This record gives sequence, C-alpha cells and structure tokens, in this order.
Amino acid sequence: MRGFSRRRGAFVAEISGDERTILARVVADTSELLGVPLGPLADAPDDGPHPGNQVTDPLAGLAWSADGLLTPADPALARLLPDASVTDDEVSAEFRRLTEAELRQAKTARLRMVWTALQTPGTQVRVPPEHAMEWASALNDVRLVVAERLGIRTEADAEELHRAVFRSTKRGSEQDEVREALGMLYSALSWLQESLLQVMLPTLDD
Repeated sequence: MRGFSRRRGAFVAEISGDERTILARVVADTSELLGVPLGPLADAPDDGPHPGNQVTDPLAGLAWSADGLLTPADPALARLLPDASVTDDEVSAEFRRLTEAELRQAKTARLRMVWTALQTPGTQVRVPPEHAMEWASALNDVRLVVAERLGIRTEADAEELHRAVFRSTKRGSEQDEVREALGMLYSALSWLQESLLQVMLPTLDD
C-alpha cells in the first residue's frame, strides 16, 4: 500500500487487490453497523422486484422513532452516533430524533463512495479533490469502529497497540492473532487517512 499523493488533479493511492478486499470488507461492515448493507444499487427499469438489488435510497424503508432515540447499545455504533449531551438524556434523545436519520444517511453515503471506489479494477484508487473530505470522514468512521473493538480511547492506547503489534515476535493465541490483525488494520487506516489529509491541506484554500 502507498499513501495518497497528488497526480493530475486527483489524489491517488496505490492499494493492492488483497488490501482492497480487506478495506472494502471493513467499510461494508461499518455501513452495516449503521443499518445499511452495501451492495449494487438498482439501475434496472422499475418493472417489479429485482432480487439481489438494493433500493436507491436504502434508508427510505427504515422506520425512525418520533419519540426520541436511545444511545446505541453497541459502543462502536455509539462512537459513530454520539450523544449530544453527556448529562441530559432528554436533550440527547431530542437531538437524535431530529438528526440521526440524516446523520446515518450522510455517513453511509460516504462509506458507499469509498466501497465503490475499492471495487474498481487495478491498484490505483483515485479521489477527486471535491470528494476528499468525504473520503477522510468515511475512513475516520471505519477507524472509530476498529478502535472501539480494540479498546482504543486515547493516543497513548493507540501508541501502545502499535508497539505491541509491530514488535511482537511470538505466536500467541487465536484471540491474540485476531487482535494483532485488527491492530495492523487500525494502523493502516490511520496512515492512509493521514496521507490523504496531508495532500489535502495545500488545496483547502483553493
């Protein structure tokens, strides 16, 4: 994997086929956590149901409570959809009632953009500058989910995980191997997002 650089008016990263598969999977998992499985958008004529196709607006069929929404039970989802107030449950519930559907829709739209780009043939992933902030936000959402699964809350937690993953020479238990794989994924996502932000900075004034 090579981080983003600016080439011919776009931000381009080099990501191999296996790396794309892994990234696409965690992007899809994050979208599913938000309630929207990713898949081909329906583009066939509207002449009846088409098994396997997904409606253009996947949130349209979901019911959102008008009575206020609770903090998600899954802590990873709670990091994607945080409470508006840590002390006032009524304020948080009202804020969720007014904004959560729109927030989920925005997040899953960004995740779909990244997921779709990862399906294209070849090793280059090209991001138009006008979509770079959406990409950075989507990558950050995926990072938050992986961070929660790893118990990362602070920069110190992330640094300790990095040291543990990249200095480990012993073969541990299956649980240790899963944590090591997630740790490597978290580091790769962090690095990829950082490389995108770095090439974005000189263009922000534009």
